[in-house]
Amino acid sequence: MQGFPTDVRRKIGKAVFDLQNGAKLSMPLSRTMASIAPGVEELRIKERDGAYRVFYFTRTADAILIFHAFVKKYLKTPPAEMELARKRLKEML
Repeated sequence: MQGFPTDVRRKIGKAVFDLQNGAKLSMPLSRTMASIAPGVEELRIKERDGAYRVFYFTRTADAILIFHAFVKKYLKTPPAEMELARKRLKEML
């Protein structure tokens, strides 16, 4: 996320802060990504210069695991990004 614009990083930070405080995020900001693994969700940030995605996993209310972030350039999430997300989540769990 270091390469993301400042405004995007702030929006991601606010969403993660809300999650840490028990908020349940829903569309259009967040959606489930069961195709990666059960319990995985995707933060969806849309800006003029592009769409940004952050995959996160919440097993318990006090832990949020952010394991993959990327700039989405196509309508459908590229299979390579999905596979990389699965790999990173498996390594971290």
